[in-house]
Amino acid sequence: MCIRDRSYNYDTLRSKYGITTVFGEVVAIDPVAGKVTLANKTVLTADRIVMAPGISFDTVPGLGSSDKMPHAWQAGPQTTLLANQLKALPSKGVVVLTIPKTPYRCPPGPYERACLIADWLKAKKPGSKLIVLDANPGIVTEVDNFTNAFMGLHGNVIEYHANAEVTSVDPASMSLFTTAGTIRGDVINMIPRQRAGSLVATAGLNNATEGRFAGVNVLSYASTVSGASKVHIIGDSSATTQPKAGHIANQEAKVCADAISRILSGGSPDPAPVTNSACFSTITMTQASWLTAVFQYNPATLAMAPVAASSGASTGWNSDNFQDMGQWFSTLMGDTFA
Repeated sequence: MCIRDRSYNYDTLRSKYGITTVFGEVVAIDPVAGKVTLANKTVLTADRIVMAPGISFDTVPGLGSSDKMPHAWQAGPQTTLLANQLKALPSKGVVVLTIPKTPYRCPPGPYERACLIADWLKAKKPGSKLIVLDANPGIVTEVDNFTNAFMGLHGNVIEYHANAEVTSVDPASMSLFTTAGTIRGDVINMIPRQRAGSLVATAGLNNATEGRFAGVNVLSYASTVSGASKVHIIGDSSATTQPKAGHIANQEAKVCADAISRILSGGSPDPAPVTNSACFSTITMTQASWLTAVFQYNPATLAMAPVAASSGASTGWNSDNFQDMGQWFSTLMGDTFA
C-alpha cells in the first residue's frame, strides 16, 4: 500500500454513529466548568471532555528555530525535511540520531528508525555511518532484537552510545554537545525529550512525571487534578505504565468511552479493565520483528500491570512479519475510524 492510501476521515463516524465533528484549534480548557474554547472564540460546553493532544518537546539549548536538525517525530514537513537531508548526504557521510530519555512517543520507534536508516545507507550511501546517541542506560525495548540488529546485521554502519544525553547543540557547525562528548554529523535527527501536548499544561493538568504528563485514573482516564474529573486524557499525554503508542491510545479510548457511558448512566467504570498493545518494528526495508503486551488493572497499585504470560517479542525478524505489519496497521486504523 502506498503513502497516498494512508488517509482517513470521520465520515463513517458521522454517518453511522451520528457524531458531530467540529474542526478548529482548541486554545483553552476550563476543566472545572467543562468548557472548551476554540481559536475562533467559539466556546463549547460539555458534561465530559476527552483530550488527546499528543506530545510536545523540551527546548534544546542552542537549537532555536533552526530546521537543520529536524526531529521528524511528528508527521509533516519535518519528515520530508529529514528524508531530503538523507538524500543529499555526501559520500561516506555521518548521520546522527538521538534518542530521548523515557517516557517518549513509541518506545521502539527511534531504534526502528535507526535500523531503517542503516539499511538505506547500505543501499544508497555505502561507506556512510550512523551514530546513535541514546540518553537511556541502554536499549529500552525489544532488547534482543535491536541489540542483534545494531551489533550484528547493521554493525558495520551503526555506532551506538548509551547514556549519551544531548545538553546543547550548535546548528551552524552541526555539533551536538552530550554527556558522551561532542558529536558532529552531516545529517542530525535530533529527537528532544518529550512532554504532554501544551494544552495539558495550559489547563493545569500536568501533575505527573515531574510535570511532564497528566496524571489519570486508568479506570476512566479522568484527570487526577482536584476538581478536574470531568476531563479525561488519553494517548501520549497521559502518565500511565503503558507505552505511549497508537495501539495503546486506541485501547485507552475504548476504556475511557466505556467508563464515560457508565458514569453518565449513573454507574461506575469497569473495575478490571484490560488493554493490549502490539506493534511491528522494521529492521530492514523488507523485514520486521514484532512486540506485544497485555495490561491488566492492579487495584493494589491503581495502575495497569503487564501480564507476563501474554507479553513478548519475536525471536528475530523476517519478511512475513513485514507483510503482516501492513495488515495490522490497516486493521487498527479501520477500527479507529469505523
